[in-house]
Amino acid sequence: MEEGSFKFDNIMLFGKYASGEVVVKDGGLAKYINLTPTAIPHTSARHANKWFGKSKVNIVERLINNMMRTEVFTGKKLKAYRVTKDAFAIIEQRTKKNPIQVLVEALENAAPREEITRLQFGGISVPKAVDVAPSRRLDIALRNISKGTINASFKNTKPIEQCLAEELILASKGDMNSYSVAKKEEIERVASSAR
Repeated sequence: MEEGSFKFDNIMLFGKYASGEVVVKDGGLAKYINLTPTAIPHTSARHANKWFGKSKVNIVERLINNMMRTEVFTGKKLKAYRVTKDAFAIIEQRTKKNPIQVLVEALENAAPREEITRLQFGGISVPKAVDVAPSRRLDIALRNISKGTINASFKNTKPIEQCLAEELILASKGDMNSYSVAKKEEIERVASSAR
């Protein structure tokens, strides 16, 4: 093989899942959802502290990084990696679909389009509805999926891998039982009342 002729076709995430066939339907999020094929989603913070550096990080790695939230997972990337890998296996077994596609659909359904900000008029604080930037939409969706997973597994015998798989499957269907979709609906409802 000549130098520079390397193809990404044979690189599979976790050695199982191809990201080449994944489709992003939301045009706003498409620019920020990085689906570059990678075998192991770990960039060692190569894009940290750079403007829009997050958009260069693979979407699965961003999910793994967001899973490192509570004292159980803080700084334990290998543990979060294993949880995500096992959750993807559960998703594939249940839905018979590519787990990366399920993740992308979950993010599209969990990303709010509108939120509120506070404007100060004299001494009065007034809520005002504003559109959400695409990168922030993705950040909020990832955060809410991770929070919902951790909340579901807290004080519960169900393993966190199963909680993550269920959260992603429910969010990909747009089900209101999903924490992230319910949170999105709540944010948009509050914004519409402040319009």
